[in-house]
Amino acid sequence: MFTGRSYCGEVTVDDIGARVMLCGWVDVKRDLGGIVFIEMRDVTGLVQLVVDSSQASAAAEAADRVRSEYCIMARGAVRRRSDETVNPALATGTVEVVADEIVILNASVAPPIPIDSRENVNEEQRLAYRFLDLRRADMQEAIIVRHRVMQAVRAYCAANRFIEIETPMLNKSTPEGARDFLVPSRLSRGMFYALPQSPQLFKQILMVSGFDRYFQIVKCFRDEDLRNDRQPEFTQVDLELSFITRDMIIDIIEGMIAVIVREGFGKEVSLPFPRITYDDAMRRYGKDAPDTRFGMELSELSDLFAQSSFNVFSSTVASGGIIKAFVVEDKDRLSRKNLDDYTEYVKVFKAGGMPWVRFRNGAFEGGIAKFLSEPEREGLRARLSLRENAVVIFGCDRAEIVNATLAGMRLKIAQDLGMIDPELLNFVWVTDFPLLEYDPGEKRYYAKHHPFTAPAAEHVAALDAITPETVDGITAQAYDIVLNGVEIGGGSIRINTPALQKKMFELLGIGEEEARVKFSFLLDALQYGAPPHGGIALGLDRVMMLLLKRASIRDVIAFPKTQKGQCLMSQAPSPVAPQQLKELSIKILER
Repeated sequence: MFTGRSYCGEVTVDDIGARVMLCGWVDVKRDLGGIVFIEMRDVTGLVQLVVDSSQASAAAEAADRVRSEYCIMARGAVRRRSDETVNPALATGTVEVVADEIVILNASVAPPIPIDSRENVNEEQRLAYRFLDLRRADMQEAIIVRHRVMQAVRAYCAANRFIEIETPMLNKSTPEGARDFLVPSRLSRGMFYALPQSPQLFKQILMVSGFDRYFQIVKCFRDEDLRNDRQPEFTQVDLELSFITRDMIIDIIEGMIAVIVREGFGKEVSLPFPRITYDDAMRRYGKDAPDTRFGMELSELSDLFAQSSFNVFSSTVASGGIIKAFVVEDKDRLSRKNLDDYTEYVKVFKAGGMPWVRFRNGAFEGGIAKFLSEPEREGLRARLSLRENAVVIFGCDRAEIVNATLAGMRLKIAQDLGMIDPELLNFVWVTDFPLLEYDPGEKRYYAKHHPFTAPAAEHVAALDAITPETVDGITAQAYDIVLNGVEIGGGSIRINTPALQKKMFELLGIGEEEARVKFSFLLDALQYGAPPHGGIALGLDRVMMLLLKRASIRDVIAFPKTQKGQCLMSQAPSPVAPQQLKELSIKILER
């Protein structure tokens, strides 16, 4: 019986006795003299072909010629492997295909990188030969799981009455945040489009237009410095809803995340997710994207050391800085050398040092122990609930440096001591962000999220009397979703009245004329019965990176850019012909 084309990884014991046709690539060939084994691979996995080469035949001749990465077609009968040749590591390890026909569809030169995903390969080579790298099992897994996640998102949104609507890629430049990628217009000489940093304004316009539940899996672009979790072009799951509250949006996103984890990764998450305010996150974890998979929360100690004889502490408090600490119950695993190395490491956070002290046998020793008075020792015991054999790690400086330093050290020490369960998925919502932040150097306010975020209802009136001293007390109806210490999405309830939007622009130093030039279509739309609305965007690349436990989002994107924004495979960006520049009225200036 001939079953038609089959996929390599889907041949099972149910197919024993059937004839199959397989198409794919040669993974490994072993010639044992008289019999040839070929492990054949396609996007579903591997299956073993067996060819009798003791007798002259077209199949034996083709099997002799094939090499790794040759593209072939094979036909043959499925049979059960003998007990001693079963390969439990393969899904198809209990069967093999006795091939009586092999056709070489295309030969291959020796690959410059190994396709075996167990090999360590230089990332630049992987990206330069991405068409080969994508044959590797780990990369194919990432792309296939990403596909499943996207389909699950679409099904979930459709079931919850969302309408998928595409927004423009060629937009007006409204630089608020990262740099825009600009696209020159040939038809409007001297004018430029901008690639969207997000569909923010268009999705708000859709709410005004009556499409009360919009979603889109959309490409966005930001011309910013890159990291392992950033790309110049990235994908987000974008939603906007009308006639809703923050809690309604949170419920919908929690349901979506539960579906993503279940359909994409076969796991369940517990709902609802915990919530923490921005102020509490900064106080307890030192950052607004807290990793809650382990303890070692921060404690404020400034009041204990305001009069300390240890000048580093007392002078810090006197100058308006703060002192915080966390406790590492390390069971003597942190050596003096470890602590000295950490003291050097904190310089990446602009910290001058890392004071520490060990608590053992009810007493303090090492580090700054000799500087601690008895009241300070008692205060530390009580405030930090100290138990035997623990190290206290301090931070003392301006608040932003202390928080960044201790947040970074808390994570590094937890990683170094193996305190984090890699299987945990700890989601947490961070809410009640500040609406604005003040830059004393530039003497101006900046939006903490973006200029279309609504203030908390009880703080609207305070905008008329805002000062740099009161700005931190004005909160926004903004919320972030965090997974294992990484922000994977952010959103807010939007401003939906022209007066409040104009007030927000005014606070940000955007005058009426500039606002009309940049945002006239939004301000016009808000005059026509704009409903209360809000939304959120999830970073699909980051979600995939975290759930697949990959070190970089480049490992979950088919064709990513390097940290310099280059595609090593296609060699983009690249020069263009002088005629193209002339048509666009562009001249390249030498730096």
